[in-house]
Amino acid sequence: MKPIFSDKASLALREMLRFPTREWVVRDFEKELGIGRGWAARVLALLREKGYLKGEARGRGAFAVLRNREELIQEWIRDYDFTLNKTHFYYASDTNLLPKIKQFFNRYTKEKAYALTLHTGANLMTNFVRTSTIYLYLDSKDFKRISLELRQTLDLKELKKGGNVCLIEPYYKKSSFFGLQKIKGYPVVSHLQLYLDLYHFPERGREHAEYLLRILKEKGKQLA
Repeated sequence: MKPIFSDKASLALREMLRFPTREWVVRDFEKELGIGRGWAARVLALLREKGYLKGEARGRGAFAVLRNREELIQEWIRDYDFTLNKTHFYYASDTNLLPKIKQFFNRYTKEKAYALTLHTGANLMTNFVRTSTIYLYLDSKDFKRISLELRQTLDLKELKKGGNVCLIEPYYKKSSFFGLQKIKGYPVVSHLQLYLDLYHFPERGREHAEYLLRILKEKGKQLA
């Protein structure tokens, strides 16, 4: 993956895409996102080099404003690779598992984090792809312990192939949960992360991504 779309760099990109007309300076990223000034300066330099920024590049009055927003997102989509995540598939005989997953995590709100993605997350807005498989990210900081307890509680059986529950250890350890939203009571990754995950997903992913984008535009919403 290109440095500009790496985990830490993508924090800055996600925030800039949320506020595309804002004038940014390096210290904003340090103050609001905890990104070091050196790293933030490098991200801005890469964006400027690629033509994604306008504004003063040097001096006391230096600032940056995002430009070519759609082109940036399209380049990100081309570069993004969902397979960099570590996926773990399990089988559950229970056909009404999603409410029980929410119930499990409700007991540990401060300790554990999860977020639905792919068709599972998008279907809460679109109901577009009929699938029994549940896809969810788990916080990478304590993935092994959380996943083990979840498997034991819900009686998930480990499989070498297939399955209907996919626990995802995120490649984007810092930014997968950026812009987390609640939809119908469930935590779902941001619209942008949903779109990235779906677009190259082999099982009707691009079709669902494009339908999601259409639904968002009809509602006057943006990807980021």
